[in-house]
Amino acid sequence: MRIRVRAQPRSSQQKIIKNEDGSLKVYLKVSPVAGRANKELCKLIAEFYKVKKSAVKIITGYTSRNKIIEIS
Repeated sequence: MRIRVRAQPRSSQQKIIKNEDGSLKVYLKVSPVAGRANKELCKLIAEFYKVKKSAVKIITGYTSRNKIIEIS
């Protein structure tokens, strides 16, 4: 399954909002330095869909706010 994600780093709270079109908006507390925000993003999405962290991969947009995530 592939999902479009819009990441919002340096937010005051961590949460996931599901949009009507099936995409997600993810608010992260961490800053996007040295890939920390991407790691936290994968962790939150794994918890949201109740899968292992290793099942969540960033396909495109590693350095962008707009990403495509694959859950296997």
